[in-house]
Amino acid sequence: MDRIILHSDCNCFYASVECLYRPELRDKPVAVGGDEKARHGIVLAKNYIAKRYGINTGETLWQARLKCPGLVVIKPDFKKYMRFSKLAREIYLDFTDMVEPFGLDEAWLDCTGSAGILGSGMEAAEKISRRIKKELGITVSIGVSWNKIYAKLGSDYKKPDAITEFNRCNYRSLIFPLPVENLLYVGRAHKKRLRLLNIDTIGKLALSDREFLYKHFGKWGYVLHAFANGLDIEPVKKYSSSADIKSVGNSFTTPRDLTGDSEVFTALAVLSESVGARLREAGIKGGVVGIHVRDSGLFSFERQRKLKLYTDINDEILNEAYSLFRESCSWEKPVRSIGVRVSDIVQADVPVQLDIFSNESQRDKRHKLDMALDSIRNRFGQKAVVRGTELVDRTLCAVSPKTDNVIFPTAYFR
Repeated sequence: MDRIILHSDCNCFYASVECLYRPELRDKPVAVGGDEKARHGIVLAKNYIAKRYGINTGETLWQARLKCPGLVVIKPDFKKYMRFSKLAREIYLDFTDMVEPFGLDEAWLDCTGSAGILGSGMEAAEKISRRIKKELGITVSIGVSWNKIYAKLGSDYKKPDAITEFNRCNYRSLIFPLPVENLLYVGRAHKKRLRLLNIDTIGKLALSDREFLYKHFGKWGYVLHAFANGLDIEPVKKYSSSADIKSVGNSFTTPRDLTGDSEVFTALAVLSESVGARLREAGIKGGVVGIHVRDSGLFSFERQRKLKLYTDINDEILNEAYSLFRESCSWEKPVRSIGVRVSDIVQADVPVQLDIFSNESQRDKRHKLDMALDSIRNRFGQKAVVRGTELVDRTLCAVSPKTDNVIFPTAYFR
């Protein structure tokens, strides 16, 4: 018996929630965007009226206004969005405990075990859709299938307020003609490489030779081939309000473009201290440090490196991040935004293999110093104690990444 997997996607989530609080805007083009004065002026979400003007998530607000001069821009209120996300998940949990969130506005549900009570996948989807609309005042698009990848395709297939089922009888006729980039995890780079191989639809990917794909994509060739053919067997995870932490990171658009290594070092210091503090606060350490850099021409790159020892020490995170930047940045254009991330997470008290060449006594002193700084900052504010480098440029260091977190819609990263 096939599984019954649903994927529910709240339509224009941020904008829909805002229009609930301001009903006079429902018939106007609306975008939720950042603070332009702080150089955070991008579209985080938009309603369908704004979408008809060609406005895209992730583009700058000034570009959006050129397309739609009457665009209404609302600053984001993430507490509101998190509240509605929680309310939506509470509705999902009335149908199954197998609920796996995918960002604030999306979730997979495995309703296989409750089919005897709820009926078919389509029946369960219709009940969920009605409840979301009645109880929350927003709409969802839901995909129904026997696997997570096709269910996600279904929720994207028809919007807004729609339900689409991809089953064993219709998936070839409905899915195979779709553009290959519609498949989850086929990003910009994979799309370009696939199209160079004349693979521009999901059907062509599904019918391609597995070994041919492996030759060009390594193990990801097998994965993409399986996804295209509906052979995804990944289970929907059981819902937990305290999901496992996969990585800890912070990034920000700098108050002005950075033009030299010393300015980047200062920005990385601010970010590394934020990431280190969040790791210690959660009682975890990381084994991989990564950076994300975007220049003034909006070209971006990411780099990461495995550490010899798991860490939550500010200086170790900073030194590795700065080393990655120095090795990777050619300074063709000034840096506009930058981020630091620590992944490969373990609990802080998990025994780990020591390095014979490391000075554990010195590392322990640094850790205790960071803990003391955390205590001072928690009591007197994040800027109560700062590095000397931060005093050189107070404008650059005015940001507090630990407290000024931005939650982007999942679609922003795709």
